[in-house]
Amino acid sequence: MFVLDKKRYYVSVQSRTIMERQDQAAYELVIEATPEEIKPLRDLFDSMYHFDMETYFRMHYPGIPEHYDNDNDLYERDLKQIYQTLYTLGTPETRDHIASMNVLD
Repeated sequence: MFVLDKKRYYVSVQSRTIMERQDQAAYELVIEATPEEIKPLRDLFDSMYHFDMETYFRMHYPGIPEHYDNDNDLYERDLKQIYQTLYTLGTPETRDHIASMNVLD
């Protein structure tokens, strides 16, 4: 069985970026992952972006309360999954930081 070595990645949840070089842009968290482990994280960022855009459009219809907004629920679901993935793949410092945020169940 062929196993790829893990590489260090620099992640910004705010800008939804995953970078291989520390000097590419600002980042909040550091993870160590294989390319196969990065793909689901990229997919979650893409999904989160989609629901972010949907909630932006909903914002222009004030008659729809936020707590009835399925897109908002899906955005939050993706965000929790992102932090869970980052916690799993994170360096000890990243795991400590995410744990201190109280965003995981």
